[in-house]
Amino acid sequence: MAALAAALLTAPGVAQAVPQTAAPAIQERVAAASITWSLEPASNPTQDRQSAYDLITRAMNPAVAHYNNLSDLGKTITVRYDPGVPTADGDINGTIRFGSNRSYMTERTALHEIAHTIGVGTSAGWSRLGGSGTWTGAQATALVRQFDGSSAKISTGGGHFWPYGLNYENEFSNTAADRHVQIVAAMVRDGLCAERPVSGACAYPCH
Repeated sequence: MAALAAALLTAPGVAQAVPQTAAPAIQERVAAASITWSLEPASNPTQDRQSAYDLITRAMNPAVAHYNNLSDLGKTITVRYDPGVPTADGDINGTIRFGSNRSYMTERTALHEIAHTIGVGTSAGWSRLGGSGTWTGAQATALVRQFDGSSAKISTGGGHFWPYGLNYENEFSNTAADRHVQIVAAMVRDGLCAERPVSGACAYPCH
């Protein structure tokens, strides 16, 4: 899996010399799923909306890049600017809404809301595996113990998880973002998305 480049710009690759007599090995590769997103703009955006669109784009692009570099998850996401939303929210149908509060138009928020579109807090699999207050899936549990020690666990509540749930801005770092994506992907392997959603959207009112 390719590492994220600084500022998410693709660095030039290092050319590898190949003897002309050596035929390259032919390998069949199955294309991994990917997360894609699009902004649903107003036809004639106001200055306020255009400003919001710019910030949302700067938040979503690196967040999606994190997911696509560190997982093989797939989702088609539609993003809207909705000033009536207090902070931001994500729906398992693939919709993310950002409200007018610019402090939530960040990569951390985008990563968090992408997780909701995948099923964190919004799927029946989430209720089954995280409804007790502790995630019971083996793969995500093993991963957090790899990160934080043999007694570590993933706590759940209110449709969110911690550690590495990126529930607050002060939790964000590149390492935390990487681990967040890896844990969400492990939750999917545990069965996060195996069942129908239990709710339409995961509101995000407390952060």
